[in-house]
Amino acid sequence: MIAASDAQLSRAKRVMQTLKQHELTIATAESCTGGMLASILTDLRGLSHVFECSFVVYSDQARCDLLGIDRVLVTNFGAVSREVADAMAGGALRRSRASIAIAITGFAGPCREADEEGLVHLACARAQSLRHREKHFGPIGRDRVRRHAIDSALDLIEEAIAG
Repeated sequence: MIAASDAQLSRAKRVMQTLKQHELTIATAESCTGGMLASILTDLRGLSHVFECSFVVYSDQARCDLLGIDRVLVTNFGAVSREVADAMAGGALRRSRASIAIAITGFAGPCREADEEGLVHLACARAQSLRHREKHFGPIGRDRVRRHAIDSALDLIEEAIAG
C-alpha cells in the first residue's frame, strides 16, 4: 500500500476532528483504493473512536455479499458506476452503526481497453442524504489515481458533514 502524504494525513485529521465535534462516526466502502482511506483515517491518534468500520469490496461478489447490493445492479450498470457507488455507500451505512459512509469504486489502472483508466465514482451517504462525484483522472498511473480518489473522498466527507 502506498503511504499517505503529509498533506493527506493533515487533511484527514481535520476531517476526523470535525466528525468528532459533530459527534458523527464514519464507515468506508472501498474498491479501487483497497482500504487506503480506512488506513489513513485510522492512523490518527485520539480519533479512532470516530471510525466505525471498513468494507474492502474488490470483487462484484463481495460488493453484493458484504454490502447487500443487488447483483442485477452490478450487472446492468457495472461495478464502476454511479449506481453502484451510491449502493455501496448506502450498504455501508445500513450494515454499520456509522453516521456517514463513503464509497469509492473505479479503474485505477491499468484496465481493459473497454474501461476508462482513471474513472472513479465516489458516494457519501447519511441518513437523509446521498452525494455523488464522478472523477476522470485519466491514465496518470495507479498510485496517483488512488491518491486523487482519497483527496476527492475527503472533499465529499466534508461536504456531507456541512450538510
